[in-house]
Amino acid sequence: MTENESYQKIVTSLKRQKKGATTADVCANTALPLAVVQELLPKAADEYSAHLKVTQSGEILYYFPNGFKSRYRGLGAILKKFFSKAVSFTKKALAVLFKIWIMVMLIGYFVFFILLTLAIFFISIASRNNNDDRGFGGLRIFDFLIRLWFIGEITRPMNDYNYKPVKKKNNRPLHKGIFSFIFGEEDPNKNWNEQQSKALISYIQANEGCISLVEYMSFTGENSLAAEKSILSFCSKYGGSPEVTEEGTIVYKFDDLLKSQKEFLFSSYELSPPVQRLKIFSSNSKKMNVWFTVINAVNLFFGSYFLYQSSVAGHLITEIQYKSASYFYAIIHYFLDMITANPHFIIGIALGLIPVLFSIFFWLIPLIRFFLEKNENKKIKFTNFKRFSFSKIWKRPIKIKTEDFNPAAVECRPDDLTDASEKIIKEMGAVSNPDVEINEEGKTVYTFNGIKSEKTAIKNYRSNINLEQNKLGEIIFDSNE
Repeated sequence: MTENESYQKIVTSLKRQKKGATTADVCANTALPLAVVQELLPKAADEYSAHLKVTQSGEILYYFPNGFKSRYRGLGAILKKFFSKAVSFTKKALAVLFKIWIMVMLIGYFVFFILLTLAIFFISIASRNNNDDRGFGGLRIFDFLIRLWFIGEITRPMNDYNYKPVKKKNNRPLHKGIFSFIFGEEDPNKNWNEQQSKALISYIQANEGCISLVEYMSFTGENSLAAEKSILSFCSKYGGSPEVTEEGTIVYKFDDLLKSQKEFLFSSYELSPPVQRLKIFSSNSKKMNVWFTVINAVNLFFGSYFLYQSSVAGHLITEIQYKSASYFYAIIHYFLDMITANPHFIIGIALGLIPVLFSIFFWLIPLIRFFLEKNENKKIKFTNFKRFSFSKIWKRPIKIKTEDFNPAAVECRPDDLTDASEKIIKEMGAVSNPDVEINEEGKTVYTFNGIKSEKTAIKNYRSNINLEQNKLGEIIFDSNE
């Protein structure tokens, strides 16, 4: 019988037993070997979101209060995966196109407006020079400035040219700087699930191949209900299975993770959960962000000017307008009038509305991102704080004050430590109801006797594990020999 057939028999057996089932119940109903049931039952518990209960005799009871709706199979799960991948691909593709468009728009419009300004400036000088040929007016001023520069270069001492070129610093590429200003930096926690799993595996391997729920919560920062579900998924991935100690405490054992050629220093790995990093707004230099702001301000200024002029100017550009404040607009209108019958519309849209909207969004997106990342960092801080606090309670579950939850790392410090500490006590209280008392200083002290007993039970359980059976032993066959 294949593994898939065995798995389907186990699922069918679980569906028939409405009040839950133990490993023995499944064996009796399927006639499958005990080892097969013990291996595949956690997989079924993960797929169908099982809850675990410990009976008075110490057996684990798997029951499914939410029915047997698969998390990974069926039309709904397939469609969910398909749409998830489609949305992910579409987001990435649109993000690339959007970033290219933004860079072209920002730099393109800025260069266009500057060149346009210079071109019209020289046209205006030539026009005035034709009407006024007195003194150093018009083009003569420009010619005079060119001559001054030329004479200065000729009379410049030759020693000035004997210099060593100064190496320029490797500045950040322009396109990356623009993307960083608008979209921020790459997610510093993009591989977080992998990092967290590695840390959990290392801890399990260093602690006789098993872990308790509270220890698991210290790594994930999840509350007890969420942790009960996710640890079953972790068991399914890494060959773990829940067992019960003599004291009736559930422990999750991973024998396969100990079958390694590495030498483990058991019980030497202290509970030290990894920490998620905070998101930063931008890694650009202040000077670079200022330049982006100035460039966008220039685009907004010219776009607003053309948008306003196109909306208030009439269809007839008069001689008075050439000499008025709308001279700049009139010149553009004059040239476009040669190739189109409606230059007002083209100017208003291409040189007015588009750059104005772009400039607004250029500032609006970072502003929205600033507040979103601020909220995300709050969540990251609180989750890190939960990891820190859960591990602190596990290490010393007696005589705890909320003032004890005072991490030094910025990533682990919520804005309101007092409120966060009270939430920690409540969440841990769902695992073990604490005894509350007032100490001599008048402060509230919490003692988690249930966690203290669980810690003792786990310690005893680990001390009785036969580690010899997990050793690889000597090599008895080598294909190269």
